Order: sequence, then structure tokens, then C-alpha cells
Amino acid sequence: MPSFFEKFDKIKPAYDAIYDVVLFLCKILLIIDILITTMAVTGRYVEFIPDPAWSEEVVLSAMSYMAVLAAALAIRKNSHIRMTAFDKYIPEKALIVLDIISDVFVFALAIVMLVVGWQYAVQIGSRGTYVSMPSISRFWMYFPIPLAGGAMILFLIESIYNHTKRFFIVKEGK
Repeated sequence: MPSFFEKFDKIKPAYDAIYDVVLFLCKILLIIDILITTMAVTGRYVEFIPDPAWSEEVVLSAMSYMAVLAAALAIRKNSHIRMTAFDKYIPEKALIVLDIISDVFVFALAIVMLVVGWQYAVQIGSRGTYVSMPSISRFWMYFPIPLAGGAMILFLIESIYNHTKRFFIVKEGK
């Protein structure tokens, strides 16, 4: 089994790169949110600064992308809110099994997000446009959900692998 883990550990740099790309995308989206919101709010009070009609929809869309992608990032770092009050009373192997079960349920949710989210994005999104930007399809409004589902699946595969690796490496009695 250790040889399997050694071979699979070689994929970690690819996961690091994907994580870095998603994190960079979240940072860019945050910057876009801040700049457009600043422009829109300032434009309400300062006459020579424009307050475009599209600003609210762009900010909300960017925020949607950022929120769901950040949730996928939290999966990789294992930083979601979780109940850990009883962890010190549970044997380590049992705790690892519970972590794997938890990851499997979140994995199922990620698959639903990917499949159903894609169906919504394609079917409902193709039927309309943004109100203030009639040239842009509503597909982009629904696309964050399948995008996050895909990112979550990638990071959950790594999380399940890491828990499985810990399960086989943990010594009894620790």
C-alpha cells in the first residue's frame, strides 16, 4: 500500500496548481467586486462618476462565483465549520472513517451541483439575458454552481485520498 501512496502523492503539485488558480480567480473577483461597488456607490453622490445600470448584476454575479469557489477551496484546506468537540474522545481510526463518510456525502452533493447546476445553466440560462445587459446570457448567472461542483469534486478526491492514507498510516493506540 505505501507504494500506491508514493505514486499518488506525485499528483499533489497538480492539485496545488489548481488550488492556486482558483484562489487567484477568487482574488480577482474580489477586486472586481470592490472596484465596481466603489464606482457605483460613489457615482450616486458624485456627478461626474458614472453609476452604470449593470453594476449591481455584475457585482452579484462576481460574488456568487467567489462564494462557491471559496467553499471549494475550504474543502481542500479542511477549514469548513465542523463539530470537533468530541474528536478527542473518539479513536483516531474511527474519526478518520467519519471524515471519509462526511467527504462521501459532500462528494454526492458536489455531483448534484455539477449535474443539476449544468442543466439549469444550459436550460434556464439559455432562455434569457441579464436585465441591464441584454447581450449577455443568463447562463453566466447559473454557471457558478456547476463550476463549484467540479472544483469540489477535484478537492474531495484529494481529501478522501488523504483520509485514506492517514487511515493506513495511523498506528493503533495513538
